[in-house]
Amino acid sequence: MIRNDALDLLPVRHAVPELLTALAERGTAVLHAPPGTGKTTLVPLALAGLIGDGPKRRVLVAEPRRMAVRAAARRMAWLLGEEVGGTVGFSVRGERRVGPATRVEVVTTGLLLQRLQRDPELAGVDVVLLDECHERHLDADTALAFLVDVRAALRPELKLIAASATSDAEAWAELLTVVDRSGPAPIVRSEGEGHGYAVRFAAPPAGIRPAHGTWVDPALLRHVAATVRLAMERHEGDVLCFLPGTGEIARTAGLLAGVDAEVLQLHGRAPAEVQDAVLRGAGPGGRRRVVLSTSVAESSLTVPGVRIVVDSGLAREPRTDHARGLGSLATVPVSVAAATQRSGRSMREAFGTVYRCWAEAEDGSRARFPSPEIRIADLADFALRVACWGDPTAEGLALLDVPPAGAMAAARSVLAAVGAVDEDGRATERGVRLSRLGLHPRLGRALLDGAAEVGVRRAAEVVALLSEEPPREYGDDLTAAWRSARRGGDGYAARWKAEVRRLERSAGEVAEPGSGGTAGAGSRAGGEDAVAGLVTALAFPERVARAREQGGYLMVSGGGARIAEGSGLRSTPWLAVAVADRTARDATARVRLAAVVDEGTARWAAGRLRATGEEVHWEDGDVVARSVDRLGAVELTVRPLGAGAEPALVREALLDGLRREGLGLLRWSRDASELRERLAFLHGELGEPWPDVAEGALVDRAEEWLEPELSRAARRADLGRIDAGQALRRLLPWATGEAGRLDELAPERIEVPSGSRIRVEYGEGRPVLAVKLQEMFGLAETPRVAGVPVLVHLLSPAGRPAAVTADLASFWREGYRAVRAELRGRYPKHPWPEDPSAAEPTRHTSARLRRER
Repeated sequence: MIRNDALDLLPVRHAVPELLTALAERGTAVLHAPPGTGKTTLVPLALAGLIGDGPKRRVLVAEPRRMAVRAAARRMAWLLGEEVGGTVGFSVRGERRVGPATRVEVVTTGLLLQRLQRDPELAGVDVVLLDECHERHLDADTALAFLVDVRAALRPELKLIAASATSDAEAWAELLTVVDRSGPAPIVRSEGEGHGYAVRFAAPPAGIRPAHGTWVDPALLRHVAATVRLAMERHEGDVLCFLPGTGEIARTAGLLAGVDAEVLQLHGRAPAEVQDAVLRGAGPGGRRRVVLSTSVAESSLTVPGVRIVVDSGLAREPRTDHARGLGSLATVPVSVAAATQRSGRSMREAFGTVYRCWAEAEDGSRARFPSPEIRIADLADFALRVACWGDPTAEGLALLDVPPAGAMAAARSVLAAVGAVDEDGRATERGVRLSRLGLHPRLGRALLDGAAEVGVRRAAEVVALLSEEPPREYGDDLTAAWRSARRGGDGYAARWKAEVRRLERSAGEVAEPGSGGTAGAGSRAGGEDAVAGLVTALAFPERVARAREQGGYLMVSGGGARIAEGSGLRSTPWLAVAVADRTARDATARVRLAAVVDEGTARWAAGRLRATGEEVHWEDGDVVARSVDRLGAVELTVRPLGAGAEPALVREALLDGLRREGLGLLRWSRDASELRERLAFLHGELGEPWPDVAEGALVDRAEEWLEPELSRAARRADLGRIDAGQALRRLLPWATGEAGRLDELAPERIEVPSGSRIRVEYGEGRPVLAVKLQEMFGLAETPRVAGVPVLVHLLSPAGRPAAVTADLASFWREGYRAVRAELRGRYPKHPWPEDPSAAEPTRHTSARLRRER
C-alpha cells in the first residue's frame, strides 16, 4: 500500500509535473532540489509511473555511495509499502537485490559505468537519474559524459536527469546542450526547503592549529564534542555530527563517554548492522542518539530522529603524488555546498538546528563547491575507461572540467606498463578485460598476473586486501592482516570475504586466452609472505623498496619511505609497499601497509623499470662515471668506470658541471675576464655579431668556443686548465671582419690629455675611466667607446674619488669649482687652475710641471 501521507509531505512533488513535461519535450533536464525535499525517493517513483499518472518506465538511479544506494532503495520500497527487491531494487558491488518486476533500480555510479561499458545502449532502461551531481565524484562525471554520448549516438530516446541539491544547476544544463542543440537543458527547481533550520556558529577557542594531511588538532575535536553536549542540552532530538575521517570519529566518541545517548559511528566501512541501526532510527525505549559520521551522510540519506547537526567544518579530499605513485588524503575546510548539504540533514523530519564549528567571519572565505575529483585524483581508472570508450584523450567527452594533462600522462604511463593501452593510448584486449574487473588497473593487473603465478584464490585474497585498506588494528604487515581477515568476524572481514568471492568469479570471466581460467596453483606457489609480496609488487612495482640506513627505505620510484617504530617490518631488506602517504610537510612517505619480498621477486615484478648501463654525471663537484644495474632509483650493483667512460657522456657531465657551478671552473686570467666584459658591453650596445657572453649563453655554445679542450677533458681539474680568454676569442666575429675592430670599439685603454693610457673598466654595465683630475685638464668632450660616453671617475692626487661625470664640459663649468675649493688646500703642490678647460694637463705636481717647461 502506497504511503501517500508520507509522499505528500515531500516538497519536490510540486516540481514533478514540470520535470515530466521537460523530459517529454527535450529528453533531458536538470533537477535542482534542496536537501530534504525528496528528490532521491519521490522523483524516481514518479518517473517510473509508480505514483501519479506518468508513463510506465524502467528507471536507473545512480548514487555516489553504497550506503546511499541501499538507503534510497529501502526508502522507496517503504513508500510503496513493499520490500526491497520487488518494484524497487538495488545493486552494489557484491550484492544485487532486483527481480522481474523491478522498475526502479538504484546503483552506484561505479556500477553504472561498468554496465555502460558492457552494454552502452543500456537495453531496457528508459530513464537514468544521476543523483548528487554537485559532489563532483569522478565516476559521476564520467557516467554523465558517457550517457551524453549514448543519447547522442545510440539512443536518442533515453531520458537523462542530472540532479543537484546546490546552486550549480546552470553548469549541468549547459553540459547537456551537447545532447540537445536547441539550447541548455531545462532546469526544474523545487522551491521547498524541507522543514527549515537555524544556523548557529560555534567558533573554536583561539590557538587551534590548522589541519594538515590527515592530522587534526585534538583541541578542535574537544571543541566539537563540547558543542555536541551543548546542543543536546539546548535542543530535542538526535544529533548528527560530521567529522573528516574514521580516526576523528573514534576519538570524538571517546570524548563523548558518559553522555546520556547512544553514540554510533557511521562511515563507509562501518559494519552493515551499524549502518542499518543508524538508518532505522531510535531503538527500544526511544533513547537519544549521537551519530558521528563522515561525509557519507551528507546526501541521499535520511537519518531518522535527527534534529541537530554539528559540523566540524572539515572534509577529506584525495591527493595524488603522480611522480611517486602515492595517494593520500588531505583534510580541507568543507565547501559551502557541502556545508549546506550537511545542514539539510537536520530538517528532514522537523525544523532543525545546525551548529557550525567555525567563526561566522570565515564562512565567506570557503570554496563554493568541493574540488572536482577529476582535478585532484589518480586518473588511471578514468583513463582506462575513456580508452575503452574509444576516446583516449577524453577531448570529445562532455565534462565540466578538462582532466589535467600531467595527471593524464601519469595515468597513461601506468596503463602502458600493465599492457592496458597501446602506444596510441587505445585500449588493448587486455585493457578491456582489466576494465571489467571493477578494480583499479593496477589491482586488475595484480589479479590477472598474480593468479598465473600463485593461483587465483590467493591472488584474489591479497587483491581484496589491497582494494580496501584493512583497519589499522590489523597492523602494517600485509601478511598478518591477511591472516586476521581470514579468521576475523568483524565487518571488514565479512566485506573482504565477499570481495574475494567476487574477484574469483571476475578473474574467471575475463581470463586471458591460454591462461587456463582460474584453475591451477600458479608457478610461484610459496608461503604467504612470498604470495603477499609478489601480488603487492605486481600492483605497485614503483613502490618496491630496499632498506637503507637508519631504518628507512628507498622506493623504486625514487621516494623515501619509513616504517613505524616497533614494526616487525623494520628489519626487512626488501618490501612491497601497499599503502603509504606523504604530506606536504614530510620528506618521506609513511608506510601504512607493506609485504615482505625477496630481491628476486622485486626484480621480476618491477622488471620493466630495470636498466643497466653507464651513468656519467656531475656529482659533488666532479665527474662520476660508473656502470650501474638499477631498479628504478634503487641501485643493485655499481662499478666505477674510470677512464673507460663514454666520451660523449663525460662531455655532457662536464657541461652539467658548468651549468651548476658556473664558468668559474675554467681558468680566468685578468685579461680573460676583461675580454669577457668588453664583449658583454659590445653585445649589449651593438648586438650581433658581437656574442652574448652570459653564463647560460656560453654554456649553450660550448662546442663553438670550448672545443677541442672540452672533449679532451675528463674531470674538474681538466676544466681548470682551459684558458678561458684564449677560448673566448673563438667567438669573435672573424667571418665578418668585425673582430679586427675590437680594440677600436671597446679599447682596453684610452689615452688621456696628459699622455697616460688609462685602463677602461667594462664590468659595471657602463664603461668607466678612473683618472686623476689634473690629467684631464684641457679636454672639453667626454671620451666615448662604441659611441657611448664613458663614466669618468675623477680622482684626487692621492687616487681617491673626487667626482663622477659623464659630461666633462658641464663638470668644468659647474662642478669643478666646489671640488677645487675642497681639495686645493689639501693638495697645494698640485695645480688647481681657475679654468681647467684651458689648463695644461699633467701627471705631476706644479713644481715639476714648471721644471719641465
